[in-house]
Amino acid sequence: MATTAASGIGALGATEKAATPVSDVSTLSSWVGPYVTGMLGKTQALSETPYQVYQGPMTAGESGLQSKVFQGLGSLSFPGIYGQSFTGQAPAGALDASGKPMTGQGVVSQYMNPYLQAVLNPQLDELRRQSQITQMQNAAKATGAGAFGGSRQALMDTETQRNLLDQMNRTVGQGYATAYDKAMQQFNTEQAQAKSLVDTLAEQGAAQRAIEQQGVTADYNEFLAQRDYPQKMLQFQQSMLQGLPISTQVTQPGQMSTLGQLSSTAGGLIEALKALGVKI
Repeated sequence: MATTAASGIGALGATEKAATPVSDVSTLSSWVGPYVTGMLGKTQALSETPYQVYQGPMTAGESGLQSKVFQGLGSLSFPGIYGQSFTGQAPAGALDASGKPMTGQGVVSQYMNPYLQAVLNPQLDELRRQSQITQMQNAAKATGAGAFGGSRQALMDTETQRNLLDQMNRTVGQGYATAYDKAMQQFNTEQAQAKSLVDTLAEQGAAQRAIEQQGVTADYNEFLAQRDYPQKMLQFQQSMLQGLPISTQVTQPGQMSTLGQLSSTAGGLIEALKALGVKI
């Protein structure tokens, strides 16, 4: 019984020792307390300020000259000559003025015919006129010689017609060769002009798209700024609490008087004995 009682008393003493209250209190250093309190108050007020949206333009947009260029290019049609071949079938991927794939023949005749009409036909007409003049002169000579309508005149007319045909054949051959060369030069010139126009359309289209993209990017960045504003304010408040001069105070209960210790010990013994079944 004594051993059991001693064991109970020892356990009670350990319990009382473990239950001894000890408190740790962290506080601001006294010399910086007023400043920190005011600073944190201003921080809270600043973080609770509503988000201020910028009301002005976020991008420069198109300049006046760019707007005129875009409007002018917008009124132009796609060059139908671009991608065509001078002779033969149109190359793969070639588009007509409406943007549809081209399947027709080359455009050699379109370029040659104007030259032939403007240059070759007048030359042929002039050869016929000169032939008619020669024929009339021969007829006059035959009439003066009293041989009008005879075989000699017929021979002269035949020779005149043969000379006309020879000259016309040579003129037509040279004319078509020259017309082909001139037409090809003009075709190549217009192809270069068409390519330059297509490159300009593509370049200015990219510039116009870049301007529009700047506006989209600015709007998206503004959306992100408004969305993340509350989190940034919380981070701002948290950053104000870092590095503050804080001191720690440890508080322990004062020592009991002798009478108090005896009362506490006696009370503990009585409770321990009651727990062991001893009647008191």
